[in-house]
Amino acid sequence: MGVKLEIFRMIIYLTFPVAMFWVSNQAEWFEGYVIQRKRELWTPEKLQEIEEFKERVRKRREEKLLRDAQQKS
Repeated sequence: MGVKLEIFRMIIYLTFPVAMFWVSNQAEWFEGYVIQRKRELWTPEKLQEIEEFKERVRKRREEKLLRDAQQKS
């Protein structure tokens, strides 16, 4: 029984990664499901909010760096 079990486990260990690689490289599936889902989740309004947030964080960081540089001078 031990040899048969080991052969079965080896088949599973080899088949699963190969199957996942094959599924993830199906262009039609990727375009149809993943890209459509991404468009649903990341609407233009959300992307605009994220960009505004990034800009606020950059501004704060620059202001802090300027204040620190002026205090050291």
